[in-house]
Amino acid sequence: MAVTLEYERSLGGLVMGIDEAGRGPLVGGVYAAAVSVPLDVAARLIENEWREINDSKKLTEKRRERLAAVIKATPHCVWHVASATPGEIDRLNILNATHLAMKRAAENVGARLQGGEISILVDGNPVRGLPYKSRNLVKGDAKSLFVAAASILAKTARDADCLRLEALYPGYGFARNKGYPTKEHFAALARLGPCPEHRRSFGPVSQMEFDL
Repeated sequence: MAVTLEYERSLGGLVMGIDEAGRGPLVGGVYAAAVSVPLDVAARLIENEWREINDSKKLTEKRRERLAAVIKATPHCVWHVASATPGEIDRLNILNATHLAMKRAAENVGARLQGGEISILVDGNPVRGLPYKSRNLVKGDAKSLFVAAASILAKTARDADCLRLEALYPGYGFARNKGYPTKEHFAALARLGPCPEHRRSFGPVSQMEFDL
């Protein structure tokens, strides 16, 4: 299924798409991206420079990186990637921290949009606390061009952070497992204990004994 502009057009005016990455990992922050393009510009993009944009999970890592660069370089595209830290995840829980990251991304993009009422298309379930009226769209990253673009930016930002974590805390395999609860990750946790950026509120981490 190819993404379309059907949902963006149904809202009209100024529309941004939002998606997140990193709810499931045991380490690092959760990321959210917001993307907005004027609808007349988007109608051209979907047939040309953005024709390959799709749900980030359906793309290879190499293609995601290439498309993220295309999105960021697109004239008239307003975008932002925000995050919530492991500490915020532990304090607020992962759902509320994800919503906080989405709110931060939406506020940044919304502050730079001019010329009308702003609407949000958000992937998945309804999100409370967003600064503008929103419509949730289940599997929106496979349906909406703007949400799919946001999914690419969020995923590539989260993956880049895993490379940072790999350099800071070698031995866990973060570059490969991206912080997800794999056999490799569990073995490293048993051997090394949690690192400072592990999510203490997540069961597999909270069950470990550690001495920081």
